[in-house]
Amino acid sequence: MRFVLFVEGYTEDKALPAFLKRWLDRRLDSPVRIQTVRFEGWSELVRDVAQKARMHLKGPSKDKTIAVISLLDLYGPTFYPNHLKDKGERYNWAKRYIEGKVGEGRFYQFFAVHEVEAWLLSRPEIFPPPIRESLQGRVARPEDVNSDTPPAKLLDTLYRQHTKRPYKKVTNGKDLFQKLDPSEAYSKCPRLKEMLDKMLELARG
Repeated sequence: MRFVLFVEGYTEDKALPAFLKRWLDRRLDSPVRIQTVRFEGWSELVRDVAQKARMHLKGPSKDKTIAVISLLDLYGPTFYPNHLKDKGERYNWAKRYIEGKVGEGRFYQFFAVHEVEAWLLSRPEIFPPPIRESLQGRVARPEDVNSDTPPAKLLDTLYRQHTKRPYKKVTNGKDLFQKLDPSEAYSKCPRLKEMLDKMLELARG
């Protein structure tokens, strides 16, 4: 059995299936597959999500599909109503909006607050020493790293400052996710916890 995971970029496509499986498979009698479907950014995902979700939920492989899980960064999309500024309000509105577009019971929309790099910040020890030291005391609650200086931008600043090289989302992100214990991110990132708890519930069901 498998989850189909909709993602908006190469970092998520390369790094997240193994990361999520490490948490799920420890808690399941039988491992699950996670098949990614990569979109070219958030706007393509929002535009095509209903068509692609129904293809997986009603197509030839429907009986092998536990659910379609769609994941976007909360930072980046511009389709939120202008009056919504709070991250919780944006999260709840966008989740309802996209799930309403799809209208399928086995489709679930989630967001990384504010980016998937926030999950990496849950364990500063995985970073090179000077970056690790700069993060200490600043990332006790990774999802509170805000939309003015979102996690990937923070990491890029620190990488340029301490290593004289930019933070590369795909290369560095994949390596860092391999080092990160998902249980640590689960314990410090409530929205990630919400997604993994739902995936575990569905897989057991």
